[in-house]
Amino acid sequence: MNGARPTSSDTPKRAGAAAARSPWRWIPSLYFAEGLPYALVISVSAVLYKNLGVSNAQITLWISLLGWPWVLKPLWSPVVDILKTRRQWIWATQFVSGALLAAVALAIPGPECLRLTLAFFTLLAFNSATHDIAADGFYIIALPEHDQAWFSGVRNTFYRVANIAAQGLLVVFVGRFQEHTGSFVSAWATAFGVMAGSVLVLGIYHRLILPQPSGDMTHPENSLGNFLSDFAGTFATFFRKPKIGILLAFILLFRFGEAQLLGVAKLFLLDARAQGGLALTDDQFGWIYGTAGVVALLGGGLLGGFVVSRHGLKFWLWPMLLAIHLPDAVFIWLAYAQPENLYAIGAGVAVEQFGYGFGFTAFMLYLMYIARGEHATAHYAIGTGLMALGLNLPMAWSGKLQEHVGYPHFFIWVILATIPSFIVAARIPLDAEFGRKTT
Repeated sequence: MNGARPTSSDTPKRAGAAAARSPWRWIPSLYFAEGLPYALVISVSAVLYKNLGVSNAQITLWISLLGWPWVLKPLWSPVVDILKTRRQWIWATQFVSGALLAAVALAIPGPECLRLTLAFFTLLAFNSATHDIAADGFYIIALPEHDQAWFSGVRNTFYRVANIAAQGLLVVFVGRFQEHTGSFVSAWATAFGVMAGSVLVLGIYHRLILPQPSGDMTHPENSLGNFLSDFAGTFATFFRKPKIGILLAFILLFRFGEAQLLGVAKLFLLDARAQGGLALTDDQFGWIYGTAGVVALLGGGLLGGFVVSRHGLKFWLWPMLLAIHLPDAVFIWLAYAQPENLYAIGAGVAVEQFGYGFGFTAFMLYLMYIARGEHATAHYAIGTGLMALGLNLPMAWSGKLQEHVGYPHFFIWVILATIPSFIVAARIPLDAEFGRKTT
């Protein structure tokens, strides 16, 4: 079947049709397309609003609210299973994402910029969360089980590449465009227009290139009533797990300090020095935080996965806890010293992001540990939803707190806010061999 041309029909094909397309032809682009809208909504929008003069308190509040669709997405995931195929959902949601990004581009120069862009970002967040459901389900169906673990690294890498493209290269483009035109409005409108066209091209590409595995079919027999009954039972079994109180505390508190840092760090790098920030231009921010920082984050994640496979999660849990939290202190130094040397700032950001990538490996693996057993997929989805909740709630007030106490004291508070995660980690159950690669 090598060289066979794809048909326009979405009718499921016979078993083995998935093999007609090399995974390399669609997995990198699919997970790039998955990561791009999330980065635009959660990270790039913060830079946009900062450039347009919105306060830190408003920015962190709105960004935290925009993250809620990823918290709630398990609630409408059966719709993807009941209506149409996952393949159809993928390219359709990519078309919708392109249209919404075009709407953002058109709204930026208008008098209702804040209100309209927030509305379009909200729709984009719900659409992107739906795309995530379809893409992750399609990955499991279209790829043989023995290939899924190997390509998981490819998935994660290209998801991070999308972050580099969005909060790195795109923000660099905005900074240089603004330097030539003197207008952030024109720069951002152009940037989102470029993103709209890019996502539409990805939608067309995936409409043509995605395989049509036999398992990708609609399931109308899974009625909404049956789903609600099954979901209630599955949800109940999650909350009947042994030591559920400690498990929930670990999920919600692991990122308590880091979530507040995440909401404010980008704004600190961009804020004027008179306001306590480092006054980076968009160009500088894009290279330091959006490119070098994300590369360090990816490197830390890859190293984390490697070392856990050698010795198991329990062996590395405490080093990873220290790695994700202690480098936050870099921002205390940056806030007090306010260095002007870009290499010093970049090195500080890279250290913090590398530690975050390395330590976050422990958190994601522990979610898998919690989800083991019956209903593992559903329980993992519940766990990731709670993880997003633990991120969004602290982020919501972080900007207001920073405005009240100033950057130096805020970053000291971030370090203190990591203490509960250490206390809870000392009490969680964990098998010594979990995560260790066996022969």
